[in-house]
Amino acid sequence: MSRRIESLFIPGPAGRLEALLEEPDDREPIAAALVCHPHPQHGGTMHNKVVYRIARGLRASGAVVLRFNYRGVNLSEGTYDHGIGEIEDARTALGVLRERYPALPFLLAGFSFGSRIVQKLGCPMPDVRRIIAVGFPVLHLDGGKYTECPVPRTFIHSPNDQFGPRDAFQPFFDSLRGENQLIWVESKDHFFAGALDEFEAAMKSVPLV
Repeated sequence: MSRRIESLFIPGPAGRLEALLEEPDDREPIAAALVCHPHPQHGGTMHNKVVYRIARGLRASGAVVLRFNYRGVNLSEGTYDHGIGEIEDARTALGVLRERYPALPFLLAGFSFGSRIVQKLGCPMPDVRRIIAVGFPVLHLDGGKYTECPVPRTFIHSPNDQFGPRDAFQPFFDSLRGENQLIWVESKDHFFAGALDEFEAAMKSVPLV
């Protein structure tokens, strides 16, 4: 079977959002995943190399994946909104994904800034199957309440992440309530330098359903 790849524009709350929908390579999807990219004011886009590996790992496990650019990024309209509007962008994109695949369980994944977005969006939603937070920047928290979350969470992290080294991240993780999983990927920095293949393998190990 040929893999479905679709570039699309989603009507968003601040204008159209540029997006990319990709189905698994070799099977019908068993889950649907929304993937959120890093900080838009620091070069983050849906084509970031870690975001790409998140999406590829999820597809290899059987998920259809929707990536999108927040408002003001590349061809998405609007301007940066300090994480508030970006949550609404993600909510809108998730709505499109769920409309397209209403019978599939769904999950949320995000890298760096995107890992904050998916937790703020997903933790209040009891029907989210799982939240995957990659490179969660614990040294730069934004006042969000991340300790409690009724949704199962998987954190994938580098011990040498400059925005959350092991000695800062481990106590944060140990303070969390609920069902939480932590996967360490030995790599050089926040972007999993030197270990992107290992990072993608970690993504493939996360259960979708």
